[in-house]
Amino acid sequence: MSKEKVVLAYSGGLDTSIIIPWLKENYDYEVIAVCGDVGQGKETEGLEERAKKAGASKLYIADLKAEYVKDYIWPVVKSGAEYEGKYLLGTSHARPIIAKKLVEIAEKEGATAICHGCTGKGNDQVRFELTIKALNPSLKVIAPWRIWDIKSREDAVDYANAHGIEIPVTKKELYSRDRNVWHISHEGMDLEDPANEPQLDSLLKLGVSPEKAPEEAKYVTISFEKGEAVALDGKKMEPLALLEELNKIGGAYGVGIADIVEDRLVGMKSRGVYETPGGTILYAAIKELEYLCLDRDTQSFKRQSAVKFAELVYDGKWFTPLREAMSAMFDVMDETVTGDVKLKLYKGNIYPAGATSPYSLYNEDIASFGDSHELYSHKDSEGFINLYGLPLKVRAMMMNKHGENKYKK
Repeated sequence: MSKEKVVLAYSGGLDTSIIIPWLKENYDYEVIAVCGDVGQGKETEGLEERAKKAGASKLYIADLKAEYVKDYIWPVVKSGAEYEGKYLLGTSHARPIIAKKLVEIAEKEGATAICHGCTGKGNDQVRFELTIKALNPSLKVIAPWRIWDIKSREDAVDYANAHGIEIPVTKKELYSRDRNVWHISHEGMDLEDPANEPQLDSLLKLGVSPEKAPEEAKYVTISFEKGEAVALDGKKMEPLALLEELNKIGGAYGVGIADIVEDRLVGMKSRGVYETPGGTILYAAIKELEYLCLDRDTQSFKRQSAVKFAELVYDGKWFTPLREAMSAMFDVMDETVTGDVKLKLYKGNIYPAGATSPYSLYNEDIASFGDSHELYSHKDSEGFINLYGLPLKVRAMMMNKHGENKYKK
């Protein structure tokens, strides 16, 4: 009889490398490894040989980069969502597309279970499993970190060595990293103590520290159509290519390094350093264009909505009616966010350097200090202030009558 099949979310890192022999020992499954390529770069090289050496029957490498940028990253950029005002959701919006591919291959292969290497203390276990539940709730989920005897990354290294499994780390270099086309995160080791300053020169992978950035500023111009970046310095580019180019530029100028102590969904605080060079530039650019093109009420509601949207994405609720509805709302809000934004990059900072749009709501005739009788007269403000301040005036009259106006004391 053929064995039952399990699909393993495989990165070739420490955890997923040792999971293959562990699954075979404890479940006697046929292990089918799946790597969702969302921009890990050279990390995907040699994966097939390593996966099969570890005991997998086959490896799928699914190129998801273009779809990831267009259908997952771009909608989040349009929303302006930042988790806790700092984290640009780089790991969060990568998990749904990877989990979706796991479900597709599990159905294709007739697998009964999906296995992931997420720890029981992290957010990713939630993101993977909510996606699986939303797409195919009949699939069983196996999460080794919640059930095996391995208690630390050092234990995992020992397990790998004992089983002759090739791994890309040593006990001296045990940072937990997650890389994709949007960002790279760094956690663990000395970063676990928030009192420690990150050693950026040895830590960074996508760029340099601000101190080592060039002495001369760099100007970039990003063109948007309906809230989506379509060109860089006048050159039309596909979303993936545009983001990759911005990553190179931003990394070289020390842009997009964030040191964060964040509140995980599972209840604890964690500390990490994130590199998001291209994404940080995009967030700055679209914000400048929205200042120009969106009215006050829309901007205000959009900022408030972005907080909730960030929580939905962070919490793994991508495939939900609310996330879908909010994305549709942001599409409508940004229908007129079309134009060019010029930014100045210098030593890790981003400075606005001008924006233009055919849908600009800025009107120099109104905004100038001169009197524009047809559109706005200085005299108009008197009546406005009288009506706007009427509730304050009435209340003050009442309190003064009773001698209880505390603001006069």
